[in-house]
Amino acid sequence: MSSPALEEVLARARELIDRWRDEDCGTPTVKDFCRYAAALNDGGYIRRARALEADGRPVEAPALFLAATMSWEDGPPEDELRPDGLARRESPCTEGLPVRQVHGGQSVRLVRPPVAGTRITAARAVVSARHKRGRSGEFVLLGVRTRFRSPDGSELAAVDETMVVLDATGGDR
Repeated sequence: MSSPALEEVLARARELIDRWRDEDCGTPTVKDFCRYAAALNDGGYIRRARALEADGRPVEAPALFLAATMSWEDGPPEDELRPDGLARRESPCTEGLPVRQVHGGQSVRLVRPPVAGTRITAARAVVSARHKRGRSGEFVLLGVRTRFRSPDGSELAAVDETMVVLDATGGDR
């Protein structure tokens, strides 16, 4: 590997493989679910959810609500984002390095939808790190898995993501 930045990403990632970090995702509300549905222009979901809420019945999240939520915080101000536009949380193993990254894909396994008013936790870990070379140069593929759970510990969903990390200095060409 000729890029020192990518070598460092790979070394950091290998140290973190299978080290799970827990995150409290909070307790989503019907309003949170409806905001997500509104972003998808799913007025039908909003009407059904509000009717269930008015009847005092449980309201389940839209199918990809957990997978689509990048962070459970308000989000960083723009001047705290990385040069590639991602928050530090979404950039494992890259802090302070001259790299950029893009999401290379996502696989989602839905077990059961969360219900409004139920606390959700997530466990997240780097699960793989590989050096690759393609036509445009070298890069590192990071695999990150997030498991979402309900208070009783049962799984709600699992998300596997691939992140492509590239040398931002052009030093790999």
